[in-house]
Amino acid sequence: MKSSKRFALVAGETSGDLLAGLLLGGVRQRWPDLQSFGIGGHQMASQGFEAWWPSEKLAVRGYVEVLRHYREIVGIRAQLQQRLLAGDRPDVFIGVDAPDFNLDLEARLKAGGIRTVHFVCPSVWAWRAERMEKIRRSADHVLCIFPFEPDLLARHGIAATYVGHPLANVIALEPDRAAARHALGLGEAETVVAILPGSRASEVQYLARTFFEAAARLHRTRPDIRFVVPAVPALHERIEAAARSAGLGAELKVIAGQSHTALAACDVTLIASGTATLEAALFKRPMVIAYNMNWLSWQIMRRKQLQPWVGLPNILCGEFVVPEFLQDAATPQALASAVLAWLDAPERIQALQQRFTALHHTLRRDTAQLATDAIEKVLEG
Repeated sequence: MKSSKRFALVAGETSGDLLAGLLLGGVRQRWPDLQSFGIGGHQMASQGFEAWWPSEKLAVRGYVEVLRHYREIVGIRAQLQQRLLAGDRPDVFIGVDAPDFNLDLEARLKAGGIRTVHFVCPSVWAWRAERMEKIRRSADHVLCIFPFEPDLLARHGIAATYVGHPLANVIALEPDRAAARHALGLGEAETVVAILPGSRASEVQYLARTFFEAAARLHRTRPDIRFVVPAVPALHERIEAAARSAGLGAELKVIAGQSHTALAACDVTLIASGTATLEAALFKRPMVIAYNMNWLSWQIMRRKQLQPWVGLPNILCGEFVVPEFLQDAATPQALASAVLAWLDAPERIQALQQRFTALHHTLRRDTAQLATDAIEKVLEG
């Protein structure tokens, strides 16, 4: 097997870019001369990845929202497919999450003789179980980040490997809250709420104002509370404007990125459903999960839902260990009350932290090594 490898990857948003960057770090240890290219973001670029398109182009969630960008997204996929099947054929294509974009692309590349790996099993156990056949047709191998997934896929004839969740190795078992607070200029004795309204423009559109109105209610009830809001650069100004329109001032600080620092520093987080909720669980932080999207997208999605939970911590624990407020239930009053309930119940927080510590141990594996071993087997055919 030649030592120099060419990997094509597609990561469609901030969380996918983070996962792909961690994966590339491990793969490059096996193949130091690795060439990697495709669609990605800053974390992947730090590992020598050549982005033909930025990952932000695919960072759209919801049926209606995708329709608005459909022509551009389909055009990018067609161009990428043509380029990979022609002169820029990789040794393997790795689709990182973004199943609506990646699975169709993987199927066409696989039919064209390119080996395909899908990193992060689509959440067929939560909704859209009809994807199983598409996964089998598209991916030579699936890298799973949750321990129950390989057995589920095997029952449908899909080869898979549990590689653990990369974030479980990045985040310390015992986060250093004091260091995080010092880095953000927050006092050790202050009550801190981290607000994470999402990394997509559509999430900020539907959630930011509600989150900040909840924060304003909290501030009126508890003037001592400080708020910290990590924001991706492209959404920084929009988030600041939403905070100002809710009447928030010096008690709220919008920071560039640093979501992990904010989670390590906070007492509670008000957070959009998604990968960030798992990060909050790994930081052992109590949270209030909320989500809101276009009404039609919500009607379609909830009819495909297979479980009563939406937030990853609740799904992985198999019960509502943290509250969820979805769509019309996600009101400023409800969110503020749920945050206060955590702040007033230290014994609940302690029990939750024990639960999250056990979850952390379950998810902690040598992800880069296990993933690289699995990819090498795929390359060997």
